[in-house]
Amino acid sequence: MDIKYKGNNLIVRGLRDFNTEHIFDCGQCFRFNRIGGGTYFGIAKGKALKISQSGDEVTFFDTSEKDFYETWFDYFDLGRDYGAVKAELSRDSVMRDAISYGGGIRILNQDLWESVVSFIISASNNIPRIKGIIERFCAAFGDEIEYMGNTYYSFPDISKTASLTKDDLAVIRAGFRDKYIMDAARKFNSGALSEEYIRSLSTPDAKHALMTINGVGNKVSDCILLFGLGRSDSFPVDVWIKRVMEYCYFDGEQSIETISHFAEERFGSMGGYAQQYLFFYARENKIGVK
Repeated sequence: MDIKYKGNNLIVRGLRDFNTEHIFDCGQCFRFNRIGGGTYFGIAKGKALKISQSGDEVTFFDTSEKDFYETWFDYFDLGRDYGAVKAELSRDSVMRDAISYGGGIRILNQDLWESVVSFIISASNNIPRIKGIIERFCAAFGDEIEYMGNTYYSFPDISKTASLTKDDLAVIRAGFRDKYIMDAARKFNSGALSEEYIRSLSTPDAKHALMTINGVGNKVSDCILLFGLGRSDSFPVDVWIKRVMEYCYFDGEQSIETISHFAEERFGSMGGYAQQYLFFYARENKIGVK
């Protein structure tokens, strides 16, 4: 990895296994949006970022070296050897095909609280609407962020969210999810749950703790574990994963429990990486769609 500067922009060359389209279009985050070609804009960890890729050159616009190493290096999981991850998973022929479509995926290390609320909002929802609800939530209750001459908004913190009422949340138009957001905020704000406590638990116990939040079920908790806690042994099963697993590994329809157990046995600690490659592969190729 080679870093250079051009004006206020930080340019990284030689990034392997990194593709902005694969990373931001594989369903793992909701605040980054394509603004043209391989260029995306979004907000994470209280910072805004415009990022663009051309070949193996990735430009972080208006980004200092301090911000790159303190925020974005970890966020994009740049310290992990995804070549080794892909080599291990490619022992499986289905995974080998899936990886060929999304080989530039990296699992983002997202903020736990943001993941909790975002995946609560994601339940029984589609991506454009999820993004709209989250942006309204941030614009109404987040803190201002100045970036490249414009004002954006951070994700509202736990204490701010816990102070809101159902009437306050009406502006974000989240529907029945309002009460689940409020329950999550109150549990974290009161200390009934905390990031430190959840991180100290095994993956099954952390899943159980997350499911004490109203509205957090099997799939939502698995998403939080994977994207908010970095638990790569978590394998969220949504409609695309169910379809691709049934199509590629089973002869016909299976229960979510059966698929989850199979994935645990098949992929083990790499289940989260497998899930992301399979999700992108399934959606790009409409696998299992009749």
